[in-house]
Amino acid sequence: MRIALGQINTTVGDLGGNVKLMVEAARQAADQGAELIAFPELSLNGYPPRDLVEKPSFLARTGEALDDLRRQTASLPVAMVVGYIGQSEERAGKPVVNAACVLERGEIVFRQSKMLLPTYDVFDEARYFESADYQNLLTWRGRPVALTICEDAWNDKQYWSRQLYDRDPVEELKAKGARILISINASPYHMGKRALRRQVFATAARRHGVPVVYVNQVGGNDQLVFDGSSFALDAQGNPLAMACSFAPDLVVFDTEQPANAANLRASHADEVEACYEALVVGTRDYIRKCGFSKVIIGLSGGIDSSITAALAVDAVGRKNVIGVGMPGPYSSEHSVTDARDMAQALGIRFEIASINDAYHTMVNSLQPLFAGYKPDVTEENIQSRLRGVTLMAMSNKFGALVLTTGNKSELAVGYCTLYGDMCGGLAVISDVPKTLVYQISRVANRRHNNAIPENVFTKPPSAELRPDQKDTDSLPEYDVLDTILKAYVEEMHSPRQIAEEHGLDLKLVRDIVNKVDRNEYKRQQAAPGLKVTTKAFGMGRRFPIAQKFSE
Repeated sequence: MRIALGQINTTVGDLGGNVKLMVEAARQAADQGAELIAFPELSLNGYPPRDLVEKPSFLARTGEALDDLRRQTASLPVAMVVGYIGQSEERAGKPVVNAACVLERGEIVFRQSKMLLPTYDVFDEARYFESADYQNLLTWRGRPVALTICEDAWNDKQYWSRQLYDRDPVEELKAKGARILISINASPYHMGKRALRRQVFATAARRHGVPVVYVNQVGGNDQLVFDGSSFALDAQGNPLAMACSFAPDLVVFDTEQPANAANLRASHADEVEACYEALVVGTRDYIRKCGFSKVIIGLSGGIDSSITAALAVDAVGRKNVIGVGMPGPYSSEHSVTDARDMAQALGIRFEIASINDAYHTMVNSLQPLFAGYKPDVTEENIQSRLRGVTLMAMSNKFGALVLTTGNKSELAVGYCTLYGDMCGGLAVISDVPKTLVYQISRVANRRHNNAIPENVFTKPPSAELRPDQKDTDSLPEYDVLDTILKAYVEEMHSPRQIAEEHGLDLKLVRDIVNKVDRNEYKRQQAAPGLKVTTKAFGMGRRFPIAQKFSE
């Protein structure tokens, strides 16, 4: 079989735009001699559609879009596997299903519904869809095919020590005689995910003795970044074809032929490089799909704002990035010079908007209210909030989206100011621990001719909200902090486990853990951030704000 991996970048709710992408890809696949092109999960609607699924008008227009796709491709000599939201045939339960159909010559010749509906991390499909009770084989050109949708092919008992579900759709379809597996997916990226997928599906290929075709969505939708990285494997788990990562791609291959070198696209071998590219794609698509073209970033001369600026340049181009230095009463001279030097090296517009006058005016106006109280964090946060006001004013005036610059380590322990440095429309690096920030900044410098000054890497991190302030005045060294946070946030380990496993002081670990728990109220008011680790703050982590459980 000559099959095409239709790795496309869909937008949630852009039914007409998604149809256009599929028609163009199907035509290209036909021109290259493909018999069948497989598109990602819910490719017609975009993933994840979330509560759009509950709008009758959205469902009605989905049906219209599917009809439009049928009409536009009726003359093409290539069949298509299309993911879409379909009507449930059951009288009880949810009215819709996560479905796939096969279109051929303008007709729907096969339908399949998803059986395993994930409800962990960022997934909430059981909220919307009815689960399939059974699945049928697709007979295609005389060959029995197991057509599955994402999670249905992720429950292999030979790979996982503990299965999440009591059924394995692939195993059931193989028992019915399947000779090839086609899996359509909307599988979000996190570091290490690409290797994990290949291991899971190579295990399935060897276990069942069938070739595997895996096609995945690419691009960013809200907090999720989809890396694509589609592939096909032979029955021994060896690659037949590999699409690129983080970009749309179309790869045509033959399941009966050995791998062609041209079909094994080069990808990001280094996972830090891949993380950088994921952030670029997520930033670009969030900005573009939300209707913006320009961004504004507060540049402090620190590593966080520097990497955010570099990512923004790669996402939308230097002409669309505005950097703003906002020196205050405790800003060092190098904070301005480092920011200016980097902005010049990146080729972005740079403006200075001092908060000094506004700060002194604000402090003086509050003096009668604060009589008898010593200066404390209140005055520090006023500086941060004045910077937020400045950036949001520029956002309104210029129609540009503000990118916040806080990292995961700061957000975890609340080392950030609500309505201050947290102001903005997208938190680009909010899932990037501080230690990883330094690593991806080296990637940025390789791409941008060392635009981030070396001094930014070596000087002690500081919010510069009081004289000689350093982050380590309030926090442990970042390598220690990030070790604790990964174990607690991503691995759900207890403070005692963390202390024993990493040789850390239990009192320190408990202090950090308590900071994480106490600052949930801040995180739930933060701008959406891009997920690149196994557990990000945001839609995949749901803890109550008002609660009394303590570690």
